[in-house]
Amino acid sequence: GIRLLLLAKKETGLPIITELMDLSQLPLFDEVDVIQVGARNMQNFRLLREIGRSKIPVLLKRGIASTIEEWLDAAEYIMSEGNYNVVLCERGIRTFETATRNTLDVSAVPVVKERSSLPIIIDPSHAAGKERYVAPLALAGIAAGADGLIVEVHPNAKEAISDAAQQLSIEAFADLVQKVGQM
Repeated sequence: GIRLLLLAKKETGLPIITELMDLSQLPLFDEVDVIQVGARNMQNFRLLREIGRSKIPVLLKRGIASTIEEWLDAAEYIMSEGNYNVVLCERGIRTFETATRNTLDVSAVPVVKERSSLPIIIDPSHAAGKERYVAPLALAGIAAGADGLIVEVHPNAKEAISDAAQQLSIEAFADLVQKVGQM
């Protein structure tokens, strides 16, 4: 997969971000622009420290059952090794609610802004799990002060190999971008 991403980067000039699942894969990430640490690995402290030594920018997703303090502590593990290029990503936490995949903790945005100087973005696609909720959650996150968004987009979501239900169409994404620009 990394080879394909690097080929796309070479052909388009776009930076790439991909998730590091296992420490043994780290040498393959030398040309990646941003390493993503997913929710499952947020408390893999050995992995976090090695990523901290790599100096490659990091997107640290919040674990689904993690407190804000635990999330910030995970970022500290990375930064303790000299890598201060950390972006936090709120992607929803587990609650009793079943109407969405996870509950987007919009309140985490101002709390993180108060307790840390790290940028924070939100991932409403993974929180909602349903396309119809992505734009409202994205707008709520921006209104709360998020520095950016991760939004899944597909030209034909019904053909998406994974997470088809949460993908915005290109038109819906363009509409969301316009609304965010007006905020």
